[in-house]
Amino acid sequence: MAGRFFRGSDSESDSSSDSDEPTFAPQKDRPMRPAAFQLSDDEEEQTRVVRSAKDKRYEELRKIIKLIGNHKKIKDMSKVLSGFEDLGRAYDKAKKVVDKEGGSPRFYIRCLSELEDFVNECWEDREGRKQMSKNNAKGLTTLRQKLRKYNRDFEEQISSYKEHPDEGDEDDEEKVEEKEVDTEEIAPAPVVQDSVPAYQRQEGDDIDDDDLSDWSSSETDSSSSDDEMEVGPGGYTLAMFLKKKPGEEGPKKEGKKDRATKKESRPKWQPVKKPAYSAVKEKTVMFAKEADITHEAVVKKLAEIIAARGKKGTDRSEQIELLKELMTIADGKSLGPAISVKIMFHILAAIYDYNPNIATCMRTEMWEVCLTFIKKLLGVLVENRDITIGDNILEESEILDVSPYRVRGCILTLVERLDEEFTKMLQACDAHSTEYVDRLKDESIMCDILEQLQEYLEYRSAPGEPCRATSSELCRIYLRRVEHTYYKFDRTIFDEGFDGVDTSKILMGDLCKYIYAKDNTDRLRTRAMLCQIYHHALHDRWYEARDLMLMSHLQDNIHHSDVPTQILYNRTMVQLGLCAFRQGRTRDAHNALVDIQSGGRAKELLAQGLLLQRQHERTPEQEKIEKRRLLPYHMHINLEQLECVYLVSAMLMEIPYMAAHEMDARRRMISKNFHHVLRMSERQTLTGPPESMREHVVAASKAMKTGNWKECKNYIINEKMSTKVWDLFFKPLNVQEMITTKIQKESLRTYLFTYSSVYDSLSLVTLANMFELERSVVHSIISKMILNEELMASLDEPTQTVVMHRTEPTRLQSLALQLSEKVSSLVDNNERIMDLKQGNLFFGKQTIKSGSVAPVQDQQFGYQNNNQNQGGWQGKGPQKRYEGGGDNKGWQNKNRYNDGENKNWQNKNRYNDNRGGENKPGWKQYGGYNNQNQNSWEGRRNQRQQQRY
Repeated sequence: MAGRFFRGSDSESDSSSDSDEPTFAPQKDRPMRPAAFQLSDDEEEQTRVVRSAKDKRYEELRKIIKLIGNHKKIKDMSKVLSGFEDLGRAYDKAKKVVDKEGGSPRFYIRCLSELEDFVNECWEDREGRKQMSKNNAKGLTTLRQKLRKYNRDFEEQISSYKEHPDEGDEDDEEKVEEKEVDTEEIAPAPVVQDSVPAYQRQEGDDIDDDDLSDWSSSETDSSSSDDEMEVGPGGYTLAMFLKKKPGEEGPKKEGKKDRATKKESRPKWQPVKKPAYSAVKEKTVMFAKEADITHEAVVKKLAEIIAARGKKGTDRSEQIELLKELMTIADGKSLGPAISVKIMFHILAAIYDYNPNIATCMRTEMWEVCLTFIKKLLGVLVENRDITIGDNILEESEILDVSPYRVRGCILTLVERLDEEFTKMLQACDAHSTEYVDRLKDESIMCDILEQLQEYLEYRSAPGEPCRATSSELCRIYLRRVEHTYYKFDRTIFDEGFDGVDTSKILMGDLCKYIYAKDNTDRLRTRAMLCQIYHHALHDRWYEARDLMLMSHLQDNIHHSDVPTQILYNRTMVQLGLCAFRQGRTRDAHNALVDIQSGGRAKELLAQGLLLQRQHERTPEQEKIEKRRLLPYHMHINLEQLECVYLVSAMLMEIPYMAAHEMDARRRMISKNFHHVLRMSERQTLTGPPESMREHVVAASKAMKTGNWKECKNYIINEKMSTKVWDLFFKPLNVQEMITTKIQKESLRTYLFTYSSVYDSLSLVTLANMFELERSVVHSIISKMILNEELMASLDEPTQTVVMHRTEPTRLQSLALQLSEKVSSLVDNNERIMDLKQGNLFFGKQTIKSGSVAPVQDQQFGYQNNNQNQGGWQGKGPQKRYEGGGDNKGWQNKNRYNDGENKNWQNKNRYNDNRGGENKPGWKQYGGYNNQNQNSWEGRRNQRQQQRY
């Protein structure tokens, strides 16, 4: 048998030398094993390694922890989250082993602690979070929540680990190494170095360089020839299959102690310190030691620093530090306040340029620096009245060394930009976090800065001299103060013992009046007026707010304004509606809120959040723009309170109207949204007790329909509704009393509309006791209903009763009238359809004036007309729609024609007829022919009323 594993005799080798390729003898008796499982007898006789359950479970945990560490390095948060979930499941499997060992393993606690620190670090890095993908950002949020919840069970162990993080780590490493050494000692015989190339070795192999050198030396010293070292399939050589003589075994593996000493002797990694950035140090040296620092030198150095502004590769933070250093040098040399003001202008501009993305807010530390420099700049300008600043001053005409000083710059623009950054910071903060509260504390600082700037701009050198700023600049700063004041509620003016002056009302009035008089742009005037209306409505000054809104006519042209102004208009109308509701004017409240609530987009219209659009999705640019328009949380109006006020106002108007026009087919809807809520509740198969605010209003509406005012009141005013809605009002008890009174009155009207046909007479005393109202109130309500012709009755004063008149049709009569109208309209429609199918649509005969008669066609508009009845109505006897003998007849009908006699048909159901000098107005029809004697119960009722009166 010849082959690469077993070589035959010399004769066989000579015979085989003729052929270039080696020949292999087939093995017929014994089947070949796969190459990966061809093992020697010695290896098969070796004992297998038996691993305990602890080792299996712990090894599984270590593998998962290693994978989590790899994912942490690349910050793949979604994979870290899945790894954490796998780790939790693996730990649950190993729970029995952990309980036997007496506690969680230290490497597991170390993994949880490091993972918690990693998540907190990623969460605090805002810029990094914004740059994450959606999956990673979502994974980070979910991982943070789950990790917090999971680590509650390991708080004590994690805290003890953080106190002594290095304790016990060496024992764990020794156990791991001991386990690795034991497995290596039991492992099968190693393969020759040549059989496994260096590039195929993995990083986890524990074979040292010394071991490889020992194996290679032993192989070279062996007496086996090169032919015996040929490698066969599967990576096995002939030496592996030969039985070794005693003493020829290879050198043994090094023991645990030898490996430990070798590991300690290896050179350890040394942390490399970052070299100091020499360029910064060089730039911080502004001037040479012996240089003469003058105004010209400082201005020249300032120009050098500013020249790098906006260029690619410029370090913005470094530029700010350089400007600070330059200002320190200028102050140290006492070069005057003007040079400091000029440098501070450029420092604030560099701070605003630090964040190039306009959609993101300023960092907290930069905000603090900006506030400090704004205060300092204002202080310098207030103390030195001889410094004149403005955008119209050219740099060539600046005076920095001699008083009076002239400096180019605008402090108003800087403060306006600061106000915008403050709003963006509030928008970026979580509204329910302490960070938002901390930032909101700067509101008072911002108001002080605006007030101080207003005083500076209003300064006059003499009583007759003009102020420092122009009228347009004063309007701008006044509007800033108005926008920081209009939404703030002053509780002190509602105290019983308050006799002082309403300072906020006076302040708003003075500022707004100046803007009304001096503003040249419509935008500032419009915004100031809306803010003043909002402030009036917020403090329950209903008539002043209403009159100012009506006199301004803002509702006519507000759609031409910009989007922020339209948002302010929506907020003002909402506050006006809430004010009307607090005053008990439910109809005005409904009219003010109907536009906001009818579309279901109140949240978006008030700029309090974004809604998902079904028709089309927003582009990222549109979403950024709309997010910048959102208002900070402390300026929001409660949407649930707003909806409740709207629905209650609609209920108090709609339920009596529905009861009064129950049988009217042409009944209009006052509130579509309220009807939609009622229909949705009626579609429900099972109606349980009300839970949400809408369900409470629907249940109250159903109770009001039957005149049960107590049940209606209990649904509207209860503990749950008070917590959600009514306690949000100032003085909620007054609002609840007003609502109760309104419910009693409207329930009385609904009761009379519904059950008036049942009674012949009603006692006012009985009605007053039933609805717990005063007799005078009941008398007033019924009198108004009789005067408005809503109730056909009369009051009998001596007996204090209401006598019903049987003029209203019964339910059966109303249904019969409706049926007759529908049948007549159905017949007319059928006739029109039949004539359309036959194609009879044109006129053939005409009547002419002056008594001459032309041939008259029998079919006009496809209708049979035996008496020259034009217009598409079947004439019977002498009853005609019109005579064709008039000269100037202006007909308006859907079918347009011109018969040569100046007759124009343009629209359906409307015409003017000038016959015999009589000018009759146009009639509007709804499915039937209307004349002065309408064939309906309304016409008969009007005739009876005319006869009676």
